[in-house]
Amino acid sequence: MKKLTPKQKAFADEYLKSGNATQAAIKAGYSDKSARFVGAENLTKPNIKAYIDAKMAEIESHKIADAKEVLEFLTAVMRGETKETVFVQFGKSYAEEKKEADMKTRISAAREIMKRYPGNDPLVAEQVRKLKADADSAEAKAMLNAFEVQIRQEEFGTDEDEVRTDDLASAVAEGMKGVFGDEDEIEA
Repeated sequence: MKKLTPKQKAFADEYLKSGNATQAAIKAGYSDKSARFVGAENLTKPNIKAYIDAKMAEIESHKIADAKEVLEFLTAVMRGETKETVFVQFGKSYAEEKKEADMKTRISAAREIMKRYPGNDPLVAEQVRKLKADADSAEAKAMLNAFEVQIRQEEFGTDEDEVRTDDLASAVAEGMKGVFGDEDEIEA
């Protein structure tokens, strides 16, 4: 097993405590902005997963629920299969009544289940899609810049290259605002 970096070890230890990858990443020292992405990514790394599994095996006992048992319980709550005992007042006395979990509790259970399947998180998928689009856009701008420089050198020589490249970059940035919106910062 590949040795973990100090940050990765801190992340894994915090994840074992909280079960929350984003909070574990923040407590391990990753930036707040990248914590959600880094947390999800770290859970897919084999060496971190192996470390977490090994630590869980160390603390595993019959008194502690394993992952399967927890997921089964959360699924039963989500489906309304488990009942809780509540006491209902009738006049001056109370009666015991069995009640299904309310919708808020069911939704909470569903969210807890989905945390265990980070690959199915639509927000993470959307963030990855945006990062890829940003990278593709930056690559296209760089290629366009290089092509513009080449054309200008062929047409005008090297005297006006820098000024004309800046003009093209500004024009591309202005055009990109129409595609990506004015809020996004476009580098010229």
